[in-house]
Amino acid sequence: MKSIILIGYMGSGKTTVGRQLALALGRTFYDLDWYIEMRYHRTVAQLFEERGEDGFREIERNMLHEAAEFEDIVLSCGGGTPCFFDNMDYIRSVGESVYLKATPEVLAQHLKMRKVERPLLQGKSEEELLDYIRTSLQQREPFYLKAEHVIDVTLLDNYDKLQISVKLIREELGL
Repeated sequence: MKSIILIGYMGSGKTTVGRQLALALGRTFYDLDWYIEMRYHRTVAQLFEERGEDGFREIERNMLHEAAEFEDIVLSCGGGTPCFFDNMDYIRSVGESVYLKATPEVLAQHLKMRKVERPLLQGKSEEELLDYIRTSLQQREPFYLKAEHVIDVTLLDNYDKLQISVKLIREELGL
């Protein structure tokens, strides 16, 4: 069985949905950022600080190629993963790609609720955050839309809706 690879903007629920999807399918779940942190013994924020975005993206590409080779997994990628190098083509070649799509307003709301600081969002006001999301989502969405499947997760704000998203993905993938 092909692996399922979740992509989308940060805050779209890739990790949350991915965990539940893997549980429902009896598969192992991997979060690419966590995988990177485990392999490098550094947080993503530390790697950004130490190596800059270009250095981090190189690590991310290498770890994507490593993790995506595992069989029958659900893998959630970082928000920028599909947008660099040939990552999106690679993702499509090794698994079923699923874009978790949400509006900029919902993404901003999800990111504000998160306690973990994200390197690309540090120091931004609520208005700056929403403007940043709109601009970067506009740049990234052409990559995201290359996914084989698109699932709208705009209303993903509680457990019941999480289960609905998992059900939609399973139906979309015929699982």
